[in-house]
Amino acid sequence: MTPNRIDTRALARRLRAHAIRMTHLARASHVGSCLSMADIMAVLHGAVLKLDPTRPDWPERDRLVVSKGHAAAIVYAALAELGFLPVAELDTYSADGGRLSGHVTRTVPGVELSTGSLGHGLPVAAGMALAAQRYGAAWRSFCIVSDGELDEGSNWEAIQFAQQFRLENLVLVVDYNKIQSFGRVSEVSELHPLPEKFRAFNWGVHELDGHDHDALLAALSGPPPLPGRPTAIVAHTVKGKGVSFMEDQLAWHYRSADAAQLAAALAEVEAGR
Repeated sequence: MTPNRIDTRALARRLRAHAIRMTHLARASHVGSCLSMADIMAVLHGAVLKLDPTRPDWPERDRLVVSKGHAAAIVYAALAELGFLPVAELDTYSADGGRLSGHVTRTVPGVELSTGSLGHGLPVAAGMALAAQRYGAAWRSFCIVSDGELDEGSNWEAIQFAQQFRLENLVLVVDYNKIQSFGRVSEVSELHPLPEKFRAFNWGVHELDGHDHDALLAALSGPPPLPGRPTAIVAHTVKGKGVSFMEDQLAWHYRSADAAQLAAALAEVEAGR
């Protein structure tokens, strides 16, 4: 099945609106983390990934592991937009008895791995890529991590593993929004110079604006920048992107919008600011 061909910019606006509503209804956290990766998710789901909503376990599908599992709302929103689950079900996000739990959960159609215990997603995505390589399968393995998540040593073990086994079919996207749970990344555990670190591990690297759909599409769908090696996409993003009063604000790692903020945020998103 060929990748979906959807207007990715319009899709990103819908994903942002869903995530804002979902976290508002559930009084849940992590809306800022969802908004920073909305464009990445829109390009992946709208133009890159080979998926079949009617067959979530289709053997030839591309695999996507969203390791930053706290951004579950936008993961479920993307799957609903593609038809893996009803859009109306998004209103049950993080509700008692519902299947859309507050961290990404494998029981939801289209989810490859339950995540949220940070540092686990990339090792599994690398294992998936190795399995595809060993079986001669054509599908690719994608993984999205947060920047703060790279504090976890298990990621760097997986980064070394992936280059050792020349996992050209593995693509890692770093949602580099510069804010983690207790402060700025530069204050907690500085990652700079991140692209150079990946290059030192023999990875091919794209460094780009994580809200630029054309740049994302070229990097995600084009040939690897270093043949025979895995690819890291260092995507510079803004926490809370698309809502002026949420952008680059640590508080929106934890807060959800009240009624007035919900209306203001949705107006901005729908205007495509």
